[in-house]
Amino acid sequence: MKKYWIYLSFLGLLLTGSACREEYLNPSTAAEQQVVNSSDGLITLCNGLQQRYSTSGLLSVLYNRVAAGGLTTRELTVLNVGNIEEFNVSVGAGNVTNANAVVRNLWTQSQLIKANADLVLKNAGNAPEPGTQSGIVAYASIFRALAIGTLVEFFQQSPLSVAENAPFVDRVALLRDAVSQLEVAAVQLAATPVSADFNAKIVPGIDLANTLQALIARYSLFAGDYDKALAAAGRVDLTKRSVFTFDETSRNPLFDIAFGNRNLFEPANAALGLTGELAPAADDKRLTFYLRSAPDPKLNLGTGFYTANSAPIPVYLPGEMLLIRAEAFARKGDITSAISELNKVLTKKTDAFGIGADLPPYSGPETAAAVLTEIYRNRVIELAFQGFRLEDNRRFGRPGPGQPGAERNRNFLPYPRVERENNPATPADPEI
Repeated sequence: MKKYWIYLSFLGLLLTGSACREEYLNPSTAAEQQVVNSSDGLITLCNGLQQRYSTSGLLSVLYNRVAAGGLTTRELTVLNVGNIEEFNVSVGAGNVTNANAVVRNLWTQSQLIKANADLVLKNAGNAPEPGTQSGIVAYASIFRALAIGTLVEFFQQSPLSVAENAPFVDRVALLRDAVSQLEVAAVQLAATPVSADFNAKIVPGIDLANTLQALIARYSLFAGDYDKALAAAGRVDLTKRSVFTFDETSRNPLFDIAFGNRNLFEPANAALGLTGELAPAADDKRLTFYLRSAPDPKLNLGTGFYTANSAPIPVYLPGEMLLIRAEAFARKGDITSAISELNKVLTKKTDAFGIGADLPPYSGPETAAAVLTEIYRNRVIELAFQGFRLEDNRRFGRPGPGQPGAERNRNFLPYPRVERENNPATPADPEI
């Protein structure tokens, strides 16, 4: 991937957070208008979206999303309290302030990705070849949705616009906006296949058509649009892989920073931090995928997709799509169909990523409450260490802060200081 990132050093376009927009002019770099007026410039900006999302180490959205999602829900445990920012997230409550680096990086990097994706989409028509234009729109729409989805997972509200004193909107409005743009991109891509020029210059790994549908399904589910989630998840080809790719220069941030050592954090325990009715079955083969079968005091307990600097990380998993359908059916009251989709996950021996539980079918009560609990249990096992657990824990109504048996230490994160100091429209921080 090194050759793709080299191009990014020539860009002088820098966007601040959502509160305002400033241009820092550097005579040795390209001006914004020069960049967005050509196919090559727009594709380079697209590559920059993935770089900021996935390969920027401690700044990357991927790293901070996994850290925040796991540490707030006891999925992960801090190994060295000297890592004070992550430690405070693991303690939760008022220990997580608006100066916390994990909070700040989640917010600012996601806002920067969204702002740059909006810039690409605004200027995508400057790409003269229709197939290049459809690829640019699809790629920018995917990272725009990932950025918005990350903000929704951890914050109560966020601006949609990039403007001075940008107003905040609620989570459902954010999700619907992301889904709407994904749908526009999917229609354009279906009508006009991606050009050879786009494929030759974009960072490889992401299956555009399937990823658009997968993210429509994910964020429609989060927004409560179950029919749309069902339809989109059903359109994803579960035999195909869509991944963020890495190498020794552009490293897998989770392995590089955390899972490749025992200094920062690792899985809470061999049960993924789950107890009681949520505890995984001893013979669940997903445990051997995500955890070392023989714990070693010198090695991180976690493995999964974080085994090497060059290990790819999935954009979505086949099991996620099946569980989206199971949850959507259950919330619509179709328990029979929900169990049918759930059983595809429970009995799956393997999939395109080598993940399979290989367990018997569901045999519990055929009630909405019982089936939803089993769906949640399988989400936190199937999607371990991928940043979903806080969002899932809230959505499934699991015990929160101040409740008996609390499974999370916060409901939402506070807004970072950088936003509050620059945007007077920033709402009051949510209660814990």
